[in-house]
This record gives sequence, structure tokens and C-alpha cells, in this order.
Amino acid sequence: MKFTKTCAMALATMMLLTAGCGGGGDKKAADKGKAANGGSKKLVMYWGALDDWMAKDIKEFEKDTGIKVEAVRMSSGEVIGRIKAEKANPKASIWFGGPADGQIQAKADGLLEKYVSPNAAKIPDKFKDKEGYWTGVYVGYLGFASNAKLLKEKGVEAPKSWQDLLKPEFQGQIVSANPGSSGTAYTMLATVVQLMGEEKGMAYMKALNGQMKNYQKSGTAPARLAGQGECMVGISFLHDAIKYREEGMKDLVLTAPSEGTGYEIGAVSIIKGGPDQENAKKFIDWCLTKKAQEIGQTTGSYQFLTNPEATPPKQAAELNNTKLINYDFPWAGSHRNELVEKWNKAIKS
Repeated sequence: MKFTKTCAMALATMMLLTAGCGGGGDKKAADKGKAANGGSKKLVMYWGALDDWMAKDIKEFEKDTGIKVEAVRMSSGEVIGRIKAEKANPKASIWFGGPADGQIQAKADGLLEKYVSPNAAKIPDKFKDKEGYWTGVYVGYLGFASNAKLLKEKGVEAPKSWQDLLKPEFQGQIVSANPGSSGTAYTMLATVVQLMGEEKGMAYMKALNGQMKNYQKSGTAPARLAGQGECMVGISFLHDAIKYREEGMKDLVLTAPSEGTGYEIGAVSIIKGGPDQENAKKFIDWCLTKKAQEIGQTTGSYQFLTNPEATPPKQAAELNNTKLINYDFPWAGSHRNELVEKWNKAIKS
């Protein structure tokens, strides 16, 4: 069963009403015992990847396990805010997708449950938390999605470096997501600071703000808007731009900054104190398998995969030569709130 963002509040309200009903003490005890014995057949999750992948993953997991899933699609910043607000009475047990920076922050805030899946042994150490609080499922590279038609009209080339974005011809023609709500945009912010240092990095972000047409809530939106001709350049994960190009936005041109770019590890974790914890473990076991990791590409999600046995999407091959920085995930996760606050001050000053 699939829930969109518009159903999120209804879902939360329904759960609160269910949890708050008087009486039924024997039923609550029975349900608790049933869950402890692995008899529960439901699972609620917060999902940070694309909607169509969510729908297909849920369908396949339900078919393989008989466990019924309710899922709410949200950006990373929204998930963090939700599980913080629900800390005393969590409504969901799984957080899937979005850059691991957010889950690193959630771990530090005591919001995640440790779980080392037997299937995590196949996942390289660089793609998982050493203490077992989150495990990587996919990897995506940050870059620029440009509209070839608009570039030609202006007589300019697609940006090939971070500095290119500051050229006068791109003023008012760039779209990014907001680092406060989007894991994609936070990856950009953390990448720039790691490349340039905090002082120069924030000065760059302030200059880049002067080039912006607008900021979006979701990290997938900039690539889509570039493909639709709503802006000249969208800063996004490149696999999202490939998806939109495959779906018919043929004007999209993909480039990556020559100085080096950051990347995401899309991770999965268990929310501390959430219901149906045994089913949450089963989902993590399942999503780390070769079969499950190969589902995303059938719905247009073209990230690289963390299970070495899984076949990566052929569409991602064009990104193989992308220059990556040595992105510091622990640092990025532990400084998220601080960097977002400093970015807010920089662009408003």
C-alpha cells in the first residue's frame, strides 16, 4: 500500500487516534506479544527515494514476505523533523533512502536503533556505519543538469566546474533545493565546504545565491525543472537527471564539476522505538539482497549499488569517470545543523 506526502498527516493522525483509544488493555498486551514473536504482518516506513521505486519495492517486499507496508515519501530534512517530533511515540520503524548524512545526524540524536543484518556482511565497509546504525543501499553522484536548448539560445556551454556557476550568463538561471529540507542540497553544501574550507565555502554559497532563480524543497526538482526548460541549470544528483532524460526530457545535458564533487550513500536504518521492529529487520535483510537492490533501475532509479553481487544499471555507466572528492560522511552528518544555519545567515546577509 502506498501513501504519498499528502497522506502523511492523515496517517499520523490515524495512528495517534489508534494509540490513544481507551480500554483494550488485553488487546494491547496480545499485540505486543504477537509482535515480539514475529507474528505482526505490518510495517510503516519513511521513504527518501523516488515514489515509483517506493511503490515497486513495497509491492515486491509484500509479495516476498506477506508483510503489509504503509510508506510516506519525504525529503531527508522532513524525515529528521518527523522522527524528532515523534521521538516519545514513534509511528514508523524504517527510514529508507536519502543521503546517509541525515541518518548520521539521527544516530547522534539517539533516534536510530542498531541493527547489523546478516546480509550487511556483503556490503563494503565504506558504505555502512561501523556500529551498525545504518547500511548503504545505493550511491549517487552530485552534478549539474542543464537544458541544451536554453544553452544554445544563450550561446553558452554547460557548466563544468563549481566556478562556472558564477558566470554572468547563468544569473537567475540556476535552481537548487534548499539544504534545510533536501539531502541532495545539503550534500552540495557539505561538498563545497569540504572543497574550499568553511570561510571560502560560505562566501561561495553567498555568491551562488545571487545566481539562483529559486530554491526547491526536493532535491529531484532542479533536474526536472531544467529538463522542462524552466531553468538553464539544475543542481541535482545525476541519476535523477538520467531518469528524466530517459522519460523524454531529451534536452538534458549532464556535467560534473572538474574540481571534484560529492556523493550520497542512500541508506536504510531502523527508527528507535518504532513499532514492528522484527519486520523492520526483515525489510533491511531484504533490501540488501541482490534481487532487491536491482529493483530501483526497473523504475528509473539509476544509482550505483552497494551489494557487489547486484548488477548496476547500464544507464549509470556514463558517470563512471566522474571525479569524486573524499567526501567525509561522519563530518557532514555531525555538522548538518550548524552548516545549514550558517548557510541561512550567509545568503541573507
